[in-house]
Amino acid sequence: MGSLAAAFAGLRSTAQIKAFLEDLCTPAELESMTDRWRVVPLLAEGVPYREIHERTAVSVTTIGRVARTLERGAGGYAAAMARHTKRSR
Repeated sequence: MGSLAAAFAGLRSTAQIKAFLEDLCTPAELESMTDRWRVVPLLAEGVPYREIHERTAVSVTTIGRVARTLERGAGGYAAAMARHTKRSR
């Protein structure tokens, strides 16, 4: 996995990352990852699972998995959110 992470780190723009993801992943994998990422900020805001489901149509099961990862994962979601929030300001 280190080599894959290094490949991402070496990309310079959102367009390059998007192209790499499109080459690397199937459409279903991209949709799954996009769904997971869409619920991260809502979970961080404390939005209830059912409301997230109503807003995004992402399954409650997926929302729960993302929530567990936010709580017990490696910290990747939190790091990405912090960087994304910092850039959005």
